[in-house]
Amino acid sequence: MAGESLRTVEIERTVVGRHVVRNVRGGELSVGQGKDADFTPVELLLAAIGACTALDVDVLVSRRAEPTAFAVRVTGDKVRDEAGGNLMTNLAFEFTVTFPEGEAGDQAREALPRAIRMSHDRLCVVSRTVELGTPISTGPL
Repeated sequence: MAGESLRTVEIERTVVGRHVVRNVRGGELSVGQGKDADFTPVELLLAAIGACTALDVDVLVSRRAEPTAFAVRVTGDKVRDEAGGNLMTNLAFEFTVTFPEGEAGDQAREALPRAIRMSHDRLCVVSRTVELGTPISTGPL
C-alpha cells in the first residue's frame, strides 16, 4: 500500500514504560502503562473508536445546527480469552448531544441517530476495522 491510502505513525521510547507517538503533521501523544496521566494503548483504542465516530457525526449534524453540548463516552472490558490472550470485549459508545431549541435544532436532533448509524455502518474506518478484523503483520525484525 502506498500513496494517498497509506497512514503512518512513529513511536519512540522515552524511558522504560513510556513512549511518544508522532504523526507526520508533527502531533505528539505520550503513551504509558497507566501509572501516570499518559494514555495507555487500550485507552487510545477506545479514543480512536470514539473520536472517529464523533468526528463523522459532528460533521453530519452540525450542518443543521451547532450543538450546545457534544460528548462521547466509550467503554469496554479488558479480558483474557480461553487461550490466555488479552482482548477487549463489550465495546460500546454513548453519545450525549444537545441542540438549541427551534427548527434547526429539531432537524439536528432528528438527524443524530441516522448520523451515528452511518458512521458505524460505513464511515468510521476505526470501528469498521475492529469489527471486521484485519490481520496485522509484524514486519521484519
